[in-house]
Amino acid sequence: MPGRIPHPPLEDVLPPLVFGCAVFNHQYNPDPLALDTNGLVYKALSLGIRAFDTSPYYGPSEELLGAALDNARKEYPRDDYLILTKVGRIGGEEFDYSPEWIRQSVKRSLQRMHTSYLDVVYCHDIEFVSDEETVTAVKELRRIRDQEGTIKYVGISGYPLDVLCRLAERILEETGEPLDAVMSYANFTLQNTTLLTEGVPRLKAAGVKVVPNASPLGMGLLRKVGPHSWHPGGDVLRKAVQEASDFCEEHEDRIEVVATRYVLERWLCEGSEVGSRADPAAGVPFRRETVDQVGGGKLGISVIGVSNDAELTKAMQVWRSILDGRETGKQVKAAGRWKKDHEWSLSRSKTVELLAEGIQDIFGDLYNYAWPSPSEGYVNQHKKK
Repeated sequence: MPGRIPHPPLEDVLPPLVFGCAVFNHQYNPDPLALDTNGLVYKALSLGIRAFDTSPYYGPSEELLGAALDNARKEYPRDDYLILTKVGRIGGEEFDYSPEWIRQSVKRSLQRMHTSYLDVVYCHDIEFVSDEETVTAVKELRRIRDQEGTIKYVGISGYPLDVLCRLAERILEETGEPLDAVMSYANFTLQNTTLLTEGVPRLKAAGVKVVPNASPLGMGLLRKVGPHSWHPGGDVLRKAVQEASDFCEEHEDRIEVVATRYVLERWLCEGSEVGSRADPAAGVPFRRETVDQVGGGKLGISVIGVSNDAELTKAMQVWRSILDGRETGKQVKAAGRWKKDHEWSLSRSKTVELLAEGIQDIFGDLYNYAWPSPSEGYVNQHKKK
């Protein structure tokens, strides 16, 4: 068996924009198999996206992503991008964090995504299992990393910030090694920014240097049409979102657009201390860009999901305009884009900031509210063999 292969710090290789593949699932799309995932992933690669986040829990997501990446392999070889996946969550209320299942899950993910290694593997939704189970799973993932070399970096993911922070602290204390990454979702949005105020200080103290922020729309909460029927936010929060959406409409804007730009732009800056030094996605075909070309320093890492070409195009336009705002007008012009891109980006940023203040006023006491996870009465449905 090979010994542990040294890898560069994750903050040096994981880019600040990650394509979230939870959308390749029945929760977000009635028929994910009908999506043009090959075309979508290829276009994402052509626009500079170099990291894809998935999970076995996301239905056919791993297989669809694997096929799409394999289809693009001639133009974009495996070492051009990072694959992030997860272990432990089998179904809505079924979890298996045993070492045996961890090994099986990793092996299956490798096969599904036609690769000999996975860049990052998270323990998925750790709040649904005991702390001991999570620690055991992390140790097994690290064993696979060190002895088999099929994993490069190990992390945890979940919703309740206190649980994420507590486990990061415990893992550092018990093993002497910090987690490579802790992915939080729906805790830095228009509705809840506690990841920044409460989560980051504790995670940094636990030695965690990379904290991707996922789900800028709060698991589909912040949409004009409202959240999905399964969303755990509750009726009072749903009503507040509708009022916030109406407020945006009155100002000739959409809550999805405001929410996405607010999160991407603010986390890029405010999440930078637990962010990335890797190249950002330029958002422009055939162009590579370094972090130094967009202001230098580290950039906060965001995970966004899109289901079709139109959503990807819009998301990358927003991302590009945010990067333009970090550049100077001279840099923008030199790159061959509209000479007013920089000024327009700054103007749009101010508009979104003002709308965000109004939306957060509407949320009132629900601002920074976190719904229970797991819900009351939850019981793990996994039956041990």
